[in-house]
Amino acid sequence: MTLAEVEAKPRKPLFALKSAETILDELNAAIGDQAPKSTAARALVLAHIRKTLAEAREQSEAELLATGKGTRCAQNLSAAQDEIITAVHMFATRRVYTVDNPSGAEAIALSAVGGYGRGTLAPGSDIDLLFILPYKQTPWGEQVTEYILYMLWDLGQKVGHAVRSVDESLRMAKADMTVRTATLEARFLTGDKALFDQLVHRFETEIMPRTGPEFIAAKMAERDERHKQMGNTRYVVEPNIKDGKGGLRDLNTLFWIGKYFYHLKTSHELIGRGVLSASEYRLFSRAEDFLWAVRCHLHFVTGRAEEKLTFDVQPELAQRMGYAQRVGMLGVERFMKRYFLVAKDVGDLTRIICASLEFNHAKDMDLIGRVLAPFRQGKSKIKGESDFVLDTGRLNIASPDVFEKDPVNLIRIFLVAGREQLLFHPDAIKVITRSLRLIDNRVRNDRKANEHFLTILTSPQSVERILRQMNESGVLGKFVPDFGKIVALMQFNMYHHYTVDEHLIRSIGVMADIANGGLRDQLPLTHELLPQLNDTRLLYVALLLHDIAKGRPEDHSTAGAKIAKKLCPRFGLSAAETDTVAWLIEHHLLMSEIAQARDIQDPETAKAFADVVQSPQRLALLMILTACDIRAVGPGVWTGWKGSLLRALYYATEPLLSGGHSQVTQSDRINYARRELAEALHAWPAADVDTYVARHYDHYWLRAEPELQVEHARMIRHADMAGDAFAGSIRIKAFEGITEVSFYTPDHPRLLSLIAGACTMQDASIIGAQIFSTRDGHAIDTFRLRRSFTSDEDEKVRATRIIDTVKNLLQGKRTILIDLGKESRHNKRLKPFALPAQVSVSNALSEKFTVIEVSGLDRMGLLHSLTHQIADLNLTIGSAHIGTYGEKAVDVFYVTDLTGQKIMAKPRQRKIHDALMGVFHPGAATKVVNG
Repeated sequence: MTLAEVEAKPRKPLFALKSAETILDELNAAIGDQAPKSTAARALVLAHIRKTLAEAREQSEAELLATGKGTRCAQNLSAAQDEIITAVHMFATRRVYTVDNPSGAEAIALSAVGGYGRGTLAPGSDIDLLFILPYKQTPWGEQVTEYILYMLWDLGQKVGHAVRSVDESLRMAKADMTVRTATLEARFLTGDKALFDQLVHRFETEIMPRTGPEFIAAKMAERDERHKQMGNTRYVVEPNIKDGKGGLRDLNTLFWIGKYFYHLKTSHELIGRGVLSASEYRLFSRAEDFLWAVRCHLHFVTGRAEEKLTFDVQPELAQRMGYAQRVGMLGVERFMKRYFLVAKDVGDLTRIICASLEFNHAKDMDLIGRVLAPFRQGKSKIKGESDFVLDTGRLNIASPDVFEKDPVNLIRIFLVAGREQLLFHPDAIKVITRSLRLIDNRVRNDRKANEHFLTILTSPQSVERILRQMNESGVLGKFVPDFGKIVALMQFNMYHHYTVDEHLIRSIGVMADIANGGLRDQLPLTHELLPQLNDTRLLYVALLLHDIAKGRPEDHSTAGAKIAKKLCPRFGLSAAETDTVAWLIEHHLLMSEIAQARDIQDPETAKAFADVVQSPQRLALLMILTACDIRAVGPGVWTGWKGSLLRALYYATEPLLSGGHSQVTQSDRINYARRELAEALHAWPAADVDTYVARHYDHYWLRAEPELQVEHARMIRHADMAGDAFAGSIRIKAFEGITEVSFYTPDHPRLLSLIAGACTMQDASIIGAQIFSTRDGHAIDTFRLRRSFTSDEDEKVRATRIIDTVKNLLQGKRTILIDLGKESRHNKRLKPFALPAQVSVSNALSEKFTVIEVSGLDRMGLLHSLTHQIADLNLTIGSAHIGTYGEKAVDVFYVTDLTGQKIMAKPRQRKIHDALMGVFHPGAATKVVNG
């Protein structure tokens, strides 16, 4: 047979459904002469059912891998479950609990409800069943029900069940919206069909009529609450496939509403009712198929009902679904981009259907709506606008051809929505979505369109909401195609919490919040700088474009600057403004990297930074851009500590750029910090305060937060008064999601290593550390730990254990294990990631110190291993800057030899490099980077 003939021959389906009658025959054969009620017979039945279920799952998985059809896999699993339950019911009623002359009371109907009622199941899905009994019940019904349930439980299945009469089912459906939704999806499985039909008929005639608006309102409120619990964005990098925004539950909600309100039996009927167009229905089907494929793969891979796409499973799912690596993008990133685009499609469909139903049929107006209702009826004009109208309080188009007549209106409608603070009418949303083809090069280069867009982008009152709506509708990606390329793009790392497009919009939202007077306590310096800027528009444009080149093979900062040089003139910026925006994008990571990984008190740090920045205006712009960028990365990424580092770098650099005439000198800030601490310690005798203040070097007052300085002072005074050589203190910072643990002890060459080891021994992940020495030979080290517990008390218990462990280690009562942290949860979570290790040894970054920068894959115990190795190399750590960016660790150590000199000899630099590389890869010897 030729290859062509083989390919032309119909392929035999990998999944073969075994009917209930066949399964029943096999059960009868399996038990043979055994009494059907006997324990032995039941064991044989259970074994055969388990084998049948396993075969069905294996075949379903094989077909899923071969075809990629997710909905079909879910339907196959549901169909197999149907036949198994039907066979068990038949065996129970025909062989185990037989009734010779059944009365009307000896009847039972089995119905699939909930997700199972839709005829789709994932491998780990709950089996939701409704056992419908007659009004007059007998022990027989209870026996059959128990037999079926115990059989399913013994199979290891999660069964959600209810046993009710028709009257009870209706009574509960009337009172409970969850029961009503489950009953809406009831599907007959086996038993007395008349009982089931009676329930359906009465539900459709007694419950559904005139309760459509109530049902829709409840489902939409339920959806909103679910989204809120899931973070209210579909663009989190570890999304929940079932309950997350844009997931399967959102599609289910659409069908529930359609079924309840329009009495549909299938989702295809949404077309006939005019709710969806044919193309939108195809989008619905494709989205459903993809999400089901992902969910089934996820359950098969994890072996459980896992609904969250965590980093550790994403690569395997990408491989199973055929996503290979491409230039600039990993296979897993391509897979997740597809996921987010589908989630966006689901969002579009949800918005179209729910907004129409909510607007036309369902939700009662809120109080303001009811008050204004008489004035909102029909359409009214908007001052100065001929193409748009106010339609029942929302922005709508004046005529169907508004966009055809002038495609620039596709941008202008968003300008009007922002300016007038209006929500969109559902009809306008539909027409916008269906008119995207009109946004061509002519529109992109239209002067008016770009003016409108720049106005939208630089209007702080509405910019985040309007940009998100432009992105959701597809307009933003069409108008700025380079932005379209990063829509739904995720980066496979643990640092970024959102997709690139969501991050960019959130960063602009932070800028708008600052402009509107918000975040004054969290970002005080930005509020001081904002009035000094010549043009804040440049910040909005730079924030929109700063990560626009992600996902390309070249460096995204350099490539982004090139894109900015092309786009800014189009937006209407001058050559000088374009140059500034391009510079900001090219250097948008610089200030953060230097602030967190360099010793800001070293004069060389500020001097090198000033050489790149070159002007006070650029410094102010970069400071604000950096703050907005970090705050938009994700919850807890921005901390007060990071803010203090950025401010310190700004204050150290600004005098160098403004001819030394800084508004606040370094000595002023040191004196101010000392006065603030003295004021906070007003209960102390003045002489004690002076003595304490004199113990610290100048850099302490510049780098330690005021609250931390107070914490240190109290810890040290308590220790001194008690005569203790060692002390520890704890500060829970719930808002930042960190716990600070401080230590006071005589300085010790391995102190940093011991503290890092103690943290790892207590399963604590270090995300930062500040190292200070006092003039009298003591060390004050503050470690910042990633929060692990929801309760502050639990955090304090763990922190106290760390302090006790450090004390015991210093006293020699405990030792640190060689394989420290190897089996920790954090290390297991890092398994999907691979990062090359890098070590640089530089003498160019500081006059007094050799700077060692180490980067690579983070792990529990890494800092302990690095600092232990540095101590073994006979190096003294002057300052340490510990940074963790998701799975990447960047640790910088300012060191000298034991005589206080820099490490100048090349052989010794090589030895340092090789030793630290060995911490990541034992035996590694890569070329050293020398400064």
